[in-house]
Amino acid sequence: MTVWLVGAGPGDPGLITARGLELLRSCDAVVYDRLVAPELVDEAPVGALRLGREPLEQEQINRLLVTLARRGLDVVRLKGGDPFLFGRGGEEALALVDAGIPFEVVPGVSSLAAVPAAAGIPVTHRGVSSQVTIVNGHGPLDFSALAAAPGTLVVFMGLSGLADLAAGLIEHGRAASTPAAVIASGTLPEQRVVVAPLGEIAAAAGDLDPPALAVIGDVVSLRELLAPMPQVVAA
Repeated sequence: MTVWLVGAGPGDPGLITARGLELLRSCDAVVYDRLVAPELVDEAPVGALRLGREPLEQEQINRLLVTLARRGLDVVRLKGGDPFLFGRGGEEALALVDAGIPFEVVPGVSSLAAVPAAAGIPVTHRGVSSQVTIVNGHGPLDFSALAAAPGTLVVFMGLSGLADLAAGLIEHGRAASTPAAVIASGTLPEQRVVVAPLGEIAAAAGDLDPPALAVIGDVVSLRELLAPMPQVVAA
């Protein structure tokens, strides 16, 4: 019995790691996040248990993983992005440690860089940004520190509070003209990208739906040159 905390990647099912896919295809049970691509869940063996984590609370998920493992099952906990970056993988790992359950973390491609990259925005770029600051948009946020931080600011789960975030940064010294972008459904065919100055980004992104990632900083200006070109279908 083993529990593997597997990162499913940022959305596109093709971005799971080879190791993660190998484990998924041989597991006895898979417990998956709501945003994990259905195509990935379908990679589990025909006879495997398939359990969505919704609407379970985190403590219930922790107990479920322990219960399944104690039944002698090899369990894949399939998590969006990377398990240890705003994925609560650390909490699940600690629960497994407390229960004496063997586990392994299989890192995933994180939305941190993958989602901006899919939109043509490098989070670092020589001469533009050599530092990245990552925050959970649900807060609490230290606007003074964030406004003063050099480089790129990447905000997870910040769509609903984007107006307050922008106002807080501007109030504490970040220029309202700072380039900003919001990327919704990043890496997926339905991906949408909105670019605007920080002072206008909340209004510009008003009709976007989560999941969405915000990027704030001069690197956003590179999208004009680096945005993916539309594919041309041969006749």
